[in-house]
Amino acid sequence: MEDGKKKGGIYSRTDASKVNLTDEEWKEVLPKDVFNIAREKGTEWAFTGKYWNSKEHGSYYCAACGNPLFVSDAKFESSCGWPSFFQPLTKTSVIYAPDNSHGMHRTEVLCGRCKSHLGHVFDDGPPPTGLRYCINSVILDFEKAQEADEQYQQDKANDKEYE
Repeated sequence: MEDGKKKGGIYSRTDASKVNLTDEEWKEVLPKDVFNIAREKGTEWAFTGKYWNSKEHGSYYCAACGNPLFVSDAKFESSCGWPSFFQPLTKTSVIYAPDNSHGMHRTEVLCGRCKSHLGHVFDDGPPPTGLRYCINSVILDFEKAQEADEQYQQDKANDKEYE
């Protein structure tokens, strides 16, 4: 969908202005599953999200507001059941908050633009950061890298020539 045409006109992959809506306003523009993760700090079941084992090349955006969050080059297999990244796209892509719910001490990861709950970050990730951003698929939109897709299509066509 085009920027601004999705989710009540607040969705944009280029607008960096902060989004401050009430939960009632969010309820009007977000699908129920996205609202549950984004505003009620829900969690999808492990190994069920559409991106937990995706190996496609591209960019991940906040499904609530369109904010660019992660790129596939920072994604890795962690076997935790959720998409895992070792760093966000930029320092302002995400913000952090302490989360002491469920008898645990964790660090919550929120969208830097709309403060939607994304998941949590842990210090057991790979180099270069040593971090593991464990993110719910439901709160992610993905756009496949066009250049990578074009190369794949070209390679695929070349392979047919040699069959």
